[in-house]
Amino acid sequence: MPPILVLTNDDGIEAPGIRALESVVEGLGTTVVVAPELPQSGVGHQVTTHTPIRVDRLGEGRFRVAGTPADCVRLALTEIAPDAAWVLSGINSSGNLGADVYTSGTVAAAREATLLGCRAAALSHYVARDRPIDWDLAAHRIAPLLERLLKNHLEPGHFWNCNLPHPPGNPTDLAVVFCSLDTRPHGVRYERQGDHYLYVGDYHRRPRQPGRDVDVCLGGSIAVTKIGLESEAGGVEVPARVD
Repeated sequence: MPPILVLTNDDGIEAPGIRALESVVEGLGTTVVVAPELPQSGVGHQVTTHTPIRVDRLGEGRFRVAGTPADCVRLALTEIAPDAAWVLSGINSSGNLGADVYTSGTVAAAREATLLGCRAAALSHYVARDRPIDWDLAAHRIAPLLERLLKNHLEPGHFWNCNLPHPPGNPTDLAVVFCSLDTRPHGVRYERQGDHYLYVGDYHRRPRQPGRDVDVCLGGSIAVTKIGLESEAGGVEVPARVD
């Protein structure tokens, strides 16, 4: 019996990234799409517990949820597709690298699946300045990696976080680098506008730890990081604050 693959995202069920992901997994299993009704970027691991969550069945194996990515995964693995073998979240239209994993709805969906005992992967696409994503090319690039991950062993308590780069010239095949998560913060900056503050940090110029996921992806390779649920007290490089 083919495995059941739950697809979700934080860009919304009509986003081109989830359509591209559907094309990638076609033939790899039975696909069930359980995705948010509206974009939920940056909501992190927010869940809905005190109000009803509307779920619309749009067709065979396709469900639209008036909730967050983590809500989608909870509903999928407890009510809609409890026998799912994998939860695949994405393909997100922007990178989810380093510190992003704590605020990303895309990554939170994979983390929630892992908490519920299901294997999972978060899939994102860094977007270079002033260049649109070629989703057909993105699907082509990620297909062999995803097929490889689905076949390989993934120990409980861990999930994959994968980020496609956006190099100029649109090369077809890219190197895949398994690497660690970058622990450096963003270059956080705000601009004051009267009584308001507007975030003006530059994602593209964020600090990089050599060989870690930010450096790998912005350097033109596919960055793949295995993230565990356990928090480690030691071994994390925390940079000194610069005022």
